[in-house]
Amino acid sequence: MTTPLTPFIGRRVEQQVAGQATRDGDGVKLTRVLTQAHQRRLDPFLMLDNFGSDDPKDYGGGFPDHPHRGFETVTYMISGRMRHKDSAGHEGLLQNGGVQWMTAGRGVIHSEMPEQEDGVMEGFQLWLNLPSHQKMCAPGYRDIQTAQVPELTTPEGVTVRVISGESQGVLGAVHRPAELFPTCPLYLDIHFQQDGIFKQALKAAHNAFLFVYRGTATVVSDGQETLVALHRMAILQNEGNGIEIKAASGSKVLLIAGQPLHEPIAQHGPFVMNTREELIQAVDDFRAGLLA
Repeated sequence: MTTPLTPFIGRRVEQQVAGQATRDGDGVKLTRVLTQAHQRRLDPFLMLDNFGSDDPKDYGGGFPDHPHRGFETVTYMISGRMRHKDSAGHEGLLQNGGVQWMTAGRGVIHSEMPEQEDGVMEGFQLWLNLPSHQKMCAPGYRDIQTAQVPELTTPEGVTVRVISGESQGVLGAVHRPAELFPTCPLYLDIHFQQDGIFKQALKAAHNAFLFVYRGTATVVSDGQETLVALHRMAILQNEGNGIEIKAASGSKVLLIAGQPLHEPIAQHGPFVMNTREELIQAVDDFRAGLLA
């Protein structure tokens, strides 16, 4: 007896968000796409920054030594060169198409400094929350060069870089046991090499959003089409088992989804814990030099 196929039901766009222009680190110009205002709605994701400029004044200062505790940072470089160093002894060069996945855990001090004096520097940094039982885990670091990021091309001519999760049967560069990292993040960089459509399955419980960083994209659901403009984040409704994206040649889209933790979020700058008391302890430990 043949098991009937589950029909594909595309999610709709719930809300579109324009990022907030700001500067961070030593004056690095960026757009904060996912802000604290959307942390609860997009749990387990805490922040998404998009940096991009061909003016060295906008990025030359980089991100000198600064601390983190209680979450993970995922830095994806589209163009440019940036050197990572941290107090746990890790070092790596982030360059075109590469990813650096750092688990801050109980605490780390790191820097991200440009290794270029001119040209374009463009990329993204995503903050991914850790569950309460992992917030004080040992710091970890993965340096993933562009050749190590799995890619697939669909029959419709859409190329997908699978940073984490799974797409069309292709596992991402990062995939970990759900019992240790229950957020199970999906992180795709989708390139439309020609006019086409891309469909991706999404787990029902996962919160999901997309960000258009080249061209425009249209989210299709039950005959309804919603245009997502350049540099807009589209939060997807939690109804449906996937997403259908239609876009013209040259468009590029990040698709990010994950299992919410449903835990309290207590944040003070670069520290993200569950309670105010844990935040106070994090600040005290940093001041006492215990994150070094």
